[in-house]
Amino acid sequence: MTLTQPPVPETAVDPSTRSRPAVDHRPTPLRARLTGGAFLAPAVVLVVLLLVVPFVFTIYRSFFDDNGFTRSWVGLENYRAMFADPAFGQSVLNTFMWVVGTLLLPVGIGLAIAVGTWKLRLGGLARFAIVLPYAISGSATAVVWTFMLTTDGGLDTLLRQLGLDPLVSQWLLQWPLNTVMMIIATTWQATGACVILFLVGLQSIPSNTLEAAQIDGASGWRLFWAVTFPQLRPMTVVVVGISIVGSLKVFDQVLLLTNGGPGTASETLALTMYRETFTLSRYGSGAAVAVFLTVVVVVASYAYLRRQLRPSQ
Repeated sequence: MTLTQPPVPETAVDPSTRSRPAVDHRPTPLRARLTGGAFLAPAVVLVVLLLVVPFVFTIYRSFFDDNGFTRSWVGLENYRAMFADPAFGQSVLNTFMWVVGTLLLPVGIGLAIAVGTWKLRLGGLARFAIVLPYAISGSATAVVWTFMLTTDGGLDTLLRQLGLDPLVSQWLLQWPLNTVMMIIATTWQATGACVILFLVGLQSIPSNTLEAAQIDGASGWRLFWAVTFPQLRPMTVVVVGISIVGSLKVFDQVLLLTNGGPGTASETLALTMYRETFTLSRYGSGAAVAVFLTVVVVVASYAYLRRQLRPSQ
């Protein structure tokens, strides 16, 4: 009599002993590589021609004393003069103020509005009112706020009508008030973009996650901080990254609202580069500022993204 062993249930089999699909380690055929390269080539060529080549030429030009007519090699003199210029230090400070203000106001307010109006019945109408200024160009925004902030303009008139004459001020003619007011003007326009992006992130959160947290007793601030905000991390990385890069390169609002004044008190790095290059015709100095600004943007973006996108241990 032959004894047969009963079959072992599938669930009892060690997963590590199961057969796994074979991985093809053969090299990619040359034809496939050439096809992929052909698709990538136009994009690579455009990046090289429009970004890499101009940047390399800018670095090269920063080593010359260049006024548009004559050019002479000066080595690192443009960089030495740039760092020794008090106006450049003021420009760096103003740019830092823009970075901090942009992170605190448009990003913070945009997150609060997106979360606060997400489930409201009339939340769409409220969001529309906030998003609408985003459709206006930066130049148009500057024109509107120039009317509001100019001496005896709309804001001063409103304060006088409310009996708040002591608050009347020269909003765009004294530092750091002018920089703060320009950041507020930019907040009025840029908050809409942050609201849109955060709403996309909110809509991607699984509803069962929030329902489970509410069943466990989480609500209000605790629900937001422990459940909603961590789920928004990927979108927050995008919004903050875009805001940092945009604030480092801010130009049009400052040019149109104060033109960097009074004097050069409210200049940012982008406006300093513009003044050196196109107003003073010091192309070598302008190129040095451009190189410095590019390095700051690249380093800040790389450091932020590397920290935020680092895989959790």
